Amino acid sequence: MKSIDEHIQKDKTDIEAAKAAGDEAKVRHLEGELHSLEEYKEHNPEDKHDPTPLELYCDANPEADECRVYDD
Repeated sequence: MKSIDEHIQKDKTDIEAAKAAGDEAKVRHLEGELHSLEEYKEHNPEDKHDPTPLELYCDANPEADECRVYDD
């Protein structure tokens, strides 16, 4: 995806398709991803790029060891 808005729209479309197919596991996965994307967008309104899974994780868990940034 080129932007977070495109990713959000794709997830919404995929959720509807998974619901129609009766794939509840995929629906749960996509709804979790959609929630993370929407939270990221809310916390970073000026950022339009499609965030990586690590960026989503660190946005939700800034205190995690994986998310620490050290300055030299």
